[in-house]
Amino acid sequence: MSLILRNGRLPGNDDLVDVRIDNGLITSMGYLARSTDAAATRTVDLAERWIIPGLWDNHVHFSQWAQTSRRLDVSEATSAADAARLVAERLAALAVLPTAGDQDRLVGFGFRDGLWPDAPTSALLDAASGPVPVVLVSGDLHSCWLNSAALAVYGFIGHQTGLLREDDAFAVERAIDNVPDADLDAWADEAARAAAARGVVGIVDLEMTWNLDVWRRRMAAGQDRLRVDFGLYTHHLDDAIEQGLTSGQVIEGTGGLLTVGPYKVITDGSLNTRTAYCFDAYPGLTGEHDRGMLTVPTDELRTQMRRAHAAGIRPAVHAIGDSANSLALDAFEAVGCTGSIEHAQLLTEADVARFARLGVTASVQPEHALDDRDVADRYWAGRTDRAFRLADLLAAGVTLALGSDAPVAPLDPWLAIAAAVGRTRGDRAAWHPDQAISRQAALAASARGRHTLAVGQPADVAICEIDPYVASIHDLRRMPVAATLLGGRFTHTTL
Repeated sequence: MSLILRNGRLPGNDDLVDVRIDNGLITSMGYLARSTDAAATRTVDLAERWIIPGLWDNHVHFSQWAQTSRRLDVSEATSAADAARLVAERLAALAVLPTAGDQDRLVGFGFRDGLWPDAPTSALLDAASGPVPVVLVSGDLHSCWLNSAALAVYGFIGHQTGLLREDDAFAVERAIDNVPDADLDAWADEAARAAAARGVVGIVDLEMTWNLDVWRRRMAAGQDRLRVDFGLYTHHLDDAIEQGLTSGQVIEGTGGLLTVGPYKVITDGSLNTRTAYCFDAYPGLTGEHDRGMLTVPTDELRTQMRRAHAAGIRPAVHAIGDSANSLALDAFEAVGCTGSIEHAQLLTEADVARFARLGVTASVQPEHALDDRDVADRYWAGRTDRAFRLADLLAAGVTLALGSDAPVAPLDPWLAIAAAVGRTRGDRAAWHPDQAISRQAALAASARGRHTLAVGQPADVAICEIDPYVASIHDLRRMPVAATLLGGRFTHTTL
């Protein structure tokens, strides 16, 4: 059956347009005469709402995002002592500990200690929790704060501070994410419904697991609200090559929804954790890691990228600090391949140009600029004019791909679009407003290069209550979405 969306508007245009969809594709646009075969055509009146391409979140950790709302929120903690107080209050309020996913332990998420006046220690958590294992995951996912009981459970007995960083933190995060499939899949379905309600049609899932099996299982059970490009990590690379997986390959039996994504390598840390690898030392830090942490040696990075590229798998390199970005671009140049750099938060002038010359996509998360602006002002003092350089990258001809890094920021492309356009939220002045980009550019970077609809495109569509080209920054952040279509079928509607 054909579907006709009548009386819609394209962004920035008051003219009404009808859109015809057949077999998942847009086949006609403009004024469409009434069908003479009503039985073969469904018509939906958009009542002059705005119709835009469906949105993508180009960097998520979907299973972790699905679990976040079920964990203790410590994102508002203003100190280590304040976070410990929240732990004590939660434990006191629980008659029994949660058992769905966090058996006999308390898991929290969202602390950011970069500006705290005191240091996180296991002793501080011990005083708040007693014998109950407690794991608090940082808002940037690059550190975990454990009490003594949790350190024992996860193999870090005797750790000096209880604050684990980078690979040690990732090991703990994988362990606490090991929940029953039925529970996790149910939570993932809820998260997918919520994403569809925000106009999302697809995600790039960079969860640190063998996502092929995870998403095959979910889609076989009927989860069909999102297209998913699933990422691979170094510990998956041999299996992926052996199975002949290549980036862009559509996995059979998933209705065309599951696609092989990139090979991700994490080469440095994060700003809040002060592990992003920079040319300059962090104020107040001394010793081996005073400039951050390079977590993958350059030679190893190039070797693994060559293996992936030779097998047809596109590299996606995590790099946040300016030195890490420079080394990642060196690797792309040496290997002779394209791909993406994930985050690209601090860049030299020369490296902005190299992104364009090498054809490397900047996969960026604009909401991070708003979360990190105060931390950046302290730890990247005098360099923040080179942070989150969206306008400079775009002007140089670099392809931008916007995302959230959920759960680091919410899985909601409208937040990313608003942050890219306004460089602020609330009543604060814009942070480096010269790096703001246009609404058209932000929409295209959130919709696989599309900022408007055209005949022949997949019918992945969102219907908005407000014109995104003229909406205020506040309205962009809360954009009401009336409907979302994936391949011409509704995955969300209030029409």
